[in-house]
Amino acid sequence: MAYDEHQRASQSDVARCAVITLSDTRTEATDKSGARIKDLLTPAGHTIAHYQIVRDEPSQLEPLLVQLLGRTDVDVILTNGGTGISRRDQTIAVIEQHLEQQLPGFGELFRMLSWDQIGSGAMLSRAVGGISHGKLIFAMPGSTKAVELAMEKLILPELKHLLHELRK
Repeated sequence: MAYDEHQRASQSDVARCAVITLSDTRTEATDKSGARIKDLLTPAGHTIAHYQIVRDEPSQLEPLLVQLLGRTDVDVILTNGGTGISRRDQTIAVIEQHLEQQLPGFGELFRMLSWDQIGSGAMLSRAVGGISHGKLIFAMPGSTKAVELAMEKLILPELKHLLHELRK
């Protein structure tokens, strides 16, 4: 089947999403990036099954990730924050331990597209995507512009197609 036929076949797939913001300072009132992810998912026909802000600590992300991977009402886990290179940024290490299959194109394309916005600073992002327990996981930087870029240019255009392929 050709790529465009795959796209058409998957148009009825709905993603049940968990949105996780990793931050030591954000609250629900100040979490613009998490709110933006939710605001982009809903009009695209997807649902929010879970939303949470957790401290940028592996000891908090790990059990939450395990819990979400075990839930039958979650298809996609979307994180924002903790993807940089500081000592505090441990999100990627935790997520990569769970990935059974990586989607390297996500991180590669994200950094390529980020170049237009922030130039060489794009190399500091460790955004990653992959599959674990039949679920998609995308880890994005915490800035709202980065979230918009990842969601609008990469994740949303392919989300239904990805789900369709995983559900075969």
